[in-house]
Amino acid sequence: MLLYYAPGLCSLAPHIALRRIGAAFDIEKVDMPTRRTEHGADFRSIKPSGKIPALLLDSGELLTETIAILLYVADLAPRAGLAPPAGTIARYTLTDSLSFIASELHKSFVPLFSKTAGPEIRAEAKRDVMHHLQALDLELTDKDYCFGDAFTVADAYLYCILGWPSRVEIGLAGFPALTRYRARMEEEPGVLEAVRAESLK
Repeated sequence: MLLYYAPGLCSLAPHIALRRIGAAFDIEKVDMPTRRTEHGADFRSIKPSGKIPALLLDSGELLTETIAILLYVADLAPRAGLAPPAGTIARYTLTDSLSFIASELHKSFVPLFSKTAGPEIRAEAKRDVMHHLQALDLELTDKDYCFGDAFTVADAYLYCILGWPSRVEIGLAGFPALTRYRARMEEEPGVLEAVRAESLK
């Protein structure tokens, strides 16, 4: 397998999951301003949107959305417990958590990373981000994990997104539960391996 990634972006979540299960895979960095891979290919010829992540399977098939990749990786190693079995209510509840992270939390950051978003749009986005962080801080006050009582792909995704507030001048200082949660996630197998592989702080 080959994971196309950009350091610290949402591709970090499947990167963590792949390392967590001990999968055999390679990584190829994508320069987001140029959309060139480190081997010189135009990433848009691989994924027309030019957005990471993308996971090229050994079969030649390509998965291109974070949630799909995370659930695929979880199903590669069911005993790792990164997702409940397909068809169970717990699986749907996990998918619900992943969908919130992707469509609400992740999406709310997009204007803050945009070079063309105006002040009003950025201010509204910041309010949305703060709203989601406050809700998550309350939810995780007495919880060790995002979903259930063990590390899942939802934690890989949430950990990734919680690295973004400091990049848009928000930070996590006002969110004690999220600060503790993110520090605790760095003790989980696979997390620091992926962080180091992407040369992140």
